[in-house]
Amino acid sequence: MMERLPARLWTDALIRRASLAGASAFVLQHGDDERGDVLIKVARLDGTAAAYTPSMNLEGERIFLNLAVQGIGPDERAVDDYVRRAKARDSDLWIIEIEDRQGRHFLTEEVEGDPA
Repeated sequence: MMERLPARLWTDALIRRASLAGASAFVLQHGDDERGDVLIKVARLDGTAAAYTPSMNLEGERIFLNLAVQGIGPDERAVDDYVRRAKARDSDLWIIEIEDRQGRHFLTEEVEGDPA
């Protein structure tokens, strides 16, 4: 199992990747700089969105889960409701919103539940 980057460094890199690709990315909630988990919302700017949360695969590696597999999204209001509940539950949680008409998440980790 690989050592994780500090959460602040990881989120800064994600925001930078999105910006370099022409998307917009914002920190909606600043979590714990070292160990905070990250919730990512990708808004397609057409009333639809997706949410991604970290998980572990069978090898113990960090991956992300597209919450569409749990019925969250693609309606942006449903994603926003989930984000609000997550924010209320965990003050150490980083919440990043990416606005990208193509729906790109810019994650470099494996993402489970994304359409092929």
